[in-house]
Amino acid sequence: MTDLQLFRFLPLACVLSATLVCSVAQAQGTGANLRPGDHIAAVVNQDVVAASEVALRTERLREEARRRGETPDIEALRKQALEAMIEDRVIVTHARESGTRVDEPELDRVVANVATQNKLTMEQLRERLRAEGLDYRRFRENLRDQMMTERVREREVQGRISITDGEIDKFLEQRRQQAGGADQLNIAQILVAVPEGAAEALVAERRAKAEAALARVKAGEDFAKVAREVSEDGNKQRGGEIGLRPADRLPDLFVDAVRDLQSGAVRAELLRSGAGFHVLKLVQRRTAADAVNMVTQTRARHVLLRPSEQLSAEVAARRLAEFKRLIESGQTTFEKVAIDNSEDGSAAGGGDLGWVSPGGFVPEFEEAMNALPINGISAPVPSRFGVHLIQVLERRDTEVDPKQLREQARNALREQKYEDAYREWVTELRARAFVELREWQ
Repeated sequence: MTDLQLFRFLPLACVLSATLVCSVAQAQGTGANLRPGDHIAAVVNQDVVAASEVALRTERLREEARRRGETPDIEALRKQALEAMIEDRVIVTHARESGTRVDEPELDRVVANVATQNKLTMEQLRERLRAEGLDYRRFRENLRDQMMTERVREREVQGRISITDGEIDKFLEQRRQQAGGADQLNIAQILVAVPEGAAEALVAERRAKAEAALARVKAGEDFAKVAREVSEDGNKQRGGEIGLRPADRLPDLFVDAVRDLQSGAVRAELLRSGAGFHVLKLVQRRTAADAVNMVTQTRARHVLLRPSEQLSAEVAARRLAEFKRLIESGQTTFEKVAIDNSEDGSAAGGGDLGWVSPGGFVPEFEEAMNALPINGISAPVPSRFGVHLIQVLERRDTEVDPKQLREQARNALREQKYEDAYREWVTELRARAFVELREWQ
């Protein structure tokens, strides 16, 4: 499973395979070592928030507001930044005190992964940390905090979410109603066009061509092959298939013509329409009941950039937009961009996320992905996990068994409830925490 497929559970923090930039930013912001001349803005349990950290986050919020054309109240931004950092500390300190442990060999593997993601040897990683003013021990402890935080968050927030069988039944019933009562049909055709007002001789010639095509199909030739050779329809390169569509969105003439056919059968006679003569094949018939048990899976890939103190969401989006331009102009490939730049565990595979059913990703990502055509590349897509560039590689319809269908419904309902459960958890942690605000300018 990739980090992206987990990110419904990780709304506000870096994941375990954090990038060096993000890790450095967070480690410098733990407040464990105040710099000379710095001040304590707040004490949170056993940790502190430094005034310099609040100033940095305030400036970032201010810059984001400026880009939106807003004139923010600086004092309000400062309070917002301070409260956000207090919330971060509450979660981190709770994770430390929860009894969750990360052993040294596991931490060693994560540190090695960070070095590998950034194309550094371990010695180069240490040098980079020194250049950033951060000692190696503090860097490791920051990663340990991240790992503990994610484990505690997933365990405790998920434990608050309850999905009943009644809720699943209601969800599936709504899906059945949305599917409607109309069958879906995938019809393939071989069209021999007849111009409007054509002379009888031309009509006879066109009919003979269509009859010959029908005879070839009846004799056992592949329908798609004959369609590519004979058809004058725009879908001929796809073997004449028009794709699965609701019957009420197809010409009544076609629906009536295939009404008595089984899937895979070819109509025994030609169909005449205003466009010409048609050889028709019913590739697939899906009833409304069948549609409930079918899902469209998508195989996509992405490039993920995680905003940090050094990389704002706006800058990340601009970088991804430039990557998109380079890919579409043929100057590079999506796979190479992902390998070189993506901060997700899928980077080594060119960003490939594999086949995923609906509900497999958070809504922001899935909505953008579903809007793309095959091979289409999205504009930068912000999510609570970072900023993404998405490309759809393939789609397929697949049938799922009732047990799997209910599990997908459970996951979708869990996603709907996650944010409220998360906020409730954080609010309770904040209420129980020791927080002392300090006066500082």
